[in-house]
Formats: sequence, C-alpha cells, structure tokens
Amino acid sequence: MIFRYSGYDKNGAKIKSKIEATSVEEVKIKLRSSEIAYISISEELAPLLSWSFFKRKNTLPFYDLSIISRDLSIYIKSGISIVNAIKLALNQYKTNKKHVLFFKSIATFLSEGKNFFQALELQNVYDLPSFFKQSIKVSENGGILGEVLLELSVFLKEQDKINKQIKNAFAYPMFIFTVSIFIVVFMMSFVVPKITSIFEELHQDMPAITQFVIDSGDFFSKHWLLALELLILVYAVFTIAKKINPIFETFVDRMKLKAPLFGSILYKNEMGRFAYVAHILIKSGVPFAKTINLSAKILNNLHLKAIFEDASKRVVEGDKLSNALYKSSKNIDSSFIQAIALGEETSQTSQMLENISQLYFEENKDKTTVLLSLLEPALMLMVGLIVGFIVTAMLLPIFSINIGA
Repeated sequence: MIFRYSGYDKNGAKIKSKIEATSVEEVKIKLRSSEIAYISISEELAPLLSWSFFKRKNTLPFYDLSIISRDLSIYIKSGISIVNAIKLALNQYKTNKKHVLFFKSIATFLSEGKNFFQALELQNVYDLPSFFKQSIKVSENGGILGEVLLELSVFLKEQDKINKQIKNAFAYPMFIFTVSIFIVVFMMSFVVPKITSIFEELHQDMPAITQFVIDSGDFFSKHWLLALELLILVYAVFTIAKKINPIFETFVDRMKLKAPLFGSILYKNEMGRFAYVAHILIKSGVPFAKTINLSAKILNNLHLKAIFEDASKRVVEGDKLSNALYKSSKNIDSSFIQAIALGEETSQTSQMLENISQLYFEENKDKTTVLLSLLEPALMLMVGLIVGFIVTAMLLPIFSINIGA
C-alpha cells in the first residue's frame, strides 16, 4: 500500500511525500529510521470510479526501465554498492514523483537487509517484467549484476525503438483512414440528402445504385447516433469477453497470426522478443527449462505463450526444446525449430537465439516498410472508389433528365 505523510526531516525542513508499506505502524517505523518527525500519515486511496475490473497496474515504460538499468549498471561497474547506486538514481530522478517513490521503496527494502531482487519483488509501485526480475535474481547470485543490467538496457531500448517506429509508421495511414471516414459520413449525412430533395421535387425515377446511396444517406442522417452506440457496444463486449474468457482471447490471438501480412509481422515480432529474452536469461545462468517458461511470459499473444509454456513442461521432463516445439504445435515455423536444434547440438543455444532474434527483427523492418508502401495508396484508392461511387450515383439521374429533355 502507498501512504502519504507530512513532517520534518532531520534538518528541520518541512516535507510531504509518499512511502510504501503494509501498515501505518510500518510507515512510522520507516520514518523514524529515516529521522523524519511525522505530523500526519494517511493511506492513498484509489479513485472512486477505478473499479478493480478496469484497473490497470502501473507499468514502467521500456525506455525508462532501459535508462535506469544502464545507469545502475554504470554505478555498479564503477564499484558502487547497489544501495548507494539506488540512492544516486533517486537523486537523478527526483523530479519524477513516481520514480522517486519506486526508488525509495527499493532503498527501504535494501536497508532492511533484502537483496535487489527481493526489493524489486516486494515493491508495488511498478509492475516489472518477470524476465527482468529473474535476470536480476540470477545475475545477483552470480556476481554479474552490472553486465546483465547493461544487456537488459540494450534489449529494452531496442524494444522501445521498435514500438515507436511501428507507431510512427502507422500514424499517417491511420490519419488518412480517419479522414476518409469523416468524408464519407459527411457526404452521406449532409450532401446526399440535399441532392435527394432536388430529385424528389422533379419526381425523377432513381437508378438502383442512386436509390441505394439515398437510402444509406437517410439511414446515416437519422440513425448515426444509434450506429455509433452499437459500434461502442460491440467493442466493449469484445474487450470484456477477451478479459474474462482466456479461451476466447487465445482464439482471437490465433486468428491474428493468420491475418495476411499483419499476421507474419506479429508472429516474427513475438518470436524475436522471445528469442532475445531467452538469450539474456541463458547468458545470466537461468536453468534452460525455467528460461523457456519465463521468456514465454513476455509474449502478448496467448496462443504462442501457451505453446512455449507447454514446451517448457516437456523440457523439464527431459525433452529437447526443438522436439517439444515440434510436438506441441504446427504454428512454429520449421526454420525456428531447426535453428534451435542446431544450437542444442552444438551447445550454442544462447548464441543461436540471439541470431534468430536479430534475423526476425530485420525481416520485420523490411516487411513493415513494404506494408506501409502498399497501405497508403490502398487507402487512397479505397477513399477514391467510395467517393467516386457516391458521385456517380448522384450524377446518373441528372444525365437521365438531360437525355429525357
């Protein structure tokens, strides 16, 4: 739980801040140990409307986690203890209240005798990735914390870069798509009804496509709010169904992998992330079966996650990962399984996983570029065809009037 407190520090300066603890009594003990004379202590309550069903955990952005990992790695490699490294990081990020609370929480647990991994596990400020915490645990026991933190920093920064590239790349196509929707809605709701009134005054018989456009325009002008409400309702039902029904969510994720172009990009992005994280964990000394299970937890696609979790169970039973993947699913491409098999035969699984991740990330960059080069003209063509169809439907009765005259 998070508590707010106010009081005076050892220098007599008035302070207001937050602290993480399990009870008010624990807060008092922690404040006294920090030589803070408290005046008031109160639990920070969640907003009234933040129901547990819709509540989302605070996540530390990959970029921020990457920078923090890099800084801690530099401090530790310089011979500074993890306790003092956290204190230095606390001073560096003192303008960010959430980060300050995060570091204070870790520093408190470290001062109580916990190690860095335990402090990360016990703090409730940020929800950190499982693979990150497990890498910390193993590297801390092996005395290579600084090296692993640097490796994690590189991976997290690369993931953040890829995510931003994808978002930026899709910004313009999505803008075109949104504008096209507004254009069509505007024409159907305002332009078409005005032209229709002219035809009605002339008692002109309408061609089939013209009548279709007119009926569609009437529907949008009269029932646009109902259509919007239905759209929101369908989206809400779909989202809730995914949240409460893992089987349905797994089915949706499996269908995503089968989507043309997008499915291949999604698949290789997930597999590339899995391979790189598994490489880091193996390099950190995590047992191979546990590596597979932990690496699976970073996957967003539940279908792929289930495949690797099942494979990790087979590895625990003594099977090879390549054989386990071959038996578990046909959705894993043969090139990935063959590469893993080669790594297992040559005892170079970690290096092979790193090579696979780099290959998949490079392929995804090329595919994303091709997809976007096709998507923009495709959207423009779609808008042109729709607008052209509407204009043609409106001109046909005019042509018939002129011919009749």
